[in-house]
Amino acid sequence: MYYFLTSNPMNYQTKELNPANNFVEKVKSVLPTQVSALFVCSDPRNYAFTDNYARDFQLAFEAAGIGFESYSILDERTADKAAELVAQANLIFLAGGHVPTQNAFFHSIGLAKLLRTYDHIVIGSSAGSMNAAESVYAQPEEEGEAVSKDYQRFLQGLGLTEVSLIPHYQETKNQKLDGLRVFEDIAYPDSMGTSFYAISDGTYLYGDGDSETLYGQAYLIQDGKLSQLTSDNETYQFRK
Repeated sequence: MYYFLTSNPMNYQTKELNPANNFVEKVKSVLPTQVSALFVCSDPRNYAFTDNYARDFQLAFEAAGIGFESYSILDERTADKAAELVAQANLIFLAGGHVPTQNAFFHSIGLAKLLRTYDHIVIGSSAGSMNAAESVYAQPEEEGEAVSKDYQRFLQGLGLTEVSLIPHYQETKNQKLDGLRVFEDIAYPDSMGTSFYAISDGTYLYGDGDSETLYGQAYLIQDGKLSQLTSDNETYQFRK
């Protein structure tokens, strides 16, 4: 399996793929001649959001000169066909959105099990990239989540990687939620005994079954501290 776990793979205003850190060329280098794509939603019941998001994804690929031979959407409307849709696809896109909502949907359709024998390409965006991990850090993002005793910050993911990503760092690094700084007061304490990788838009984690490499600006959050790993046009390879 090849996977590209991104902060954001496209510019939603221009409907174009983000070319930073050689992303487009890297994707093209592993794509088959005929692409059968599957768009996996983040909110299984928000059909309008999913349809618009899926359309933007298709437009971005077409603008890069990549057409789809077939294109399907996996949400509540097609959940009973999940195994068939995954088996037919050679490119799977994991949408962005609310991490716990998407995580629950992934579990409901048994996506982790379906991907164990999948040997093609996965592209994740934001929440989709986060939920691709073995252990998902669901950083609080909606009002009330940071102070809720019931909100679960650590979830079981798809198991494609052991790297726990936090996307959109350039946008969220100074944000507050429920009166708390989302990094200094939330993510840093949560990193005690573990590690997260904060990435900016244009950065992605690439895996090919043998190695994993971060491309672009990335930061390590570990044991309550943050340190910069890489800048744009730099790479960091994980040791297996």
